[in-house]
Amino acid sequence: MTPAEINKRWPELQERLARHFDTDIPDIKVMLFLIGVQELGKGPRKFSKRQKEELMHIANCRLFSELGFYELEGLDQDGWPHWKLVKPIPAYTLLEQEMLMKSLLIDYFDDFD
Repeated sequence: MTPAEINKRWPELQERLARHFDTDIPDIKVMLFLIGVQELGKGPRKFSKRQKEELMHIANCRLFSELGFYELEGLDQDGWPHWKLVKPIPAYTLLEQEMLMKSLLIDYFDDFD
């Protein structure tokens, strides 16, 4: 996806999620949290601060698995997914990181349309 496509589709995704969840425009962190909850597969519930951080980590691993950086190892005894890094992630610039993350988020949520 080109930067122009990302810049066009990103606000569209934000609006779509805001309408769907009847909330403010979500930022990247909110979207990562939503993906983490989805990937955990236990439905919405109250999470501790630590669990929220773990959910965002799950989301990052899930998204970066699409590029071959992570691989799902399996679930622990509580049903939480664990990922392993299979190849190092390049040192992207901040702008590259942002554009890559937006592109991965757009692709992820497109799968739910």
